Amino acid sequence: MNNKKISFDETVFAALKQIPLGRVVTYKILAQAIGRPLAARAVGNAVGRNPDAPKVPCHRVVCADGRLGGYSGQGGVGAKIKLLKSEGIEIRRNKVENFQKFLYNFKA
Repeated sequence: MNNKKISFDETVFAALKQIPLGRVVTYKILAQAIGRPLAARAVGNAVGRNPDAPKVPCHRVVCADGRLGGYSGQGGVGAKIKLLKSEGIEIRRNKVENFQKFLYNFKA
């Protein structure tokens, strides 16, 4: 039996891996998905510490209004835009166009 405790960051990274190609989530949705609905800011901090971007797809996390927010991966926000566009997500003025169309909600 493995009693290894999983860190908050590892929990966030595991949830990030569940976001499908061509979809985005908000920090709040991600916080809810890991069972910490009031931890959106902490989720954002964990996402910013992601050591495996874009393999662990933190570029798929955006602000609640569809703005892209930041990207700590190599290339910054410009790289985030390229990654999202390569997945078919429409971006205009640093914001996801047709936001609801691309928004992913984790299964309960």
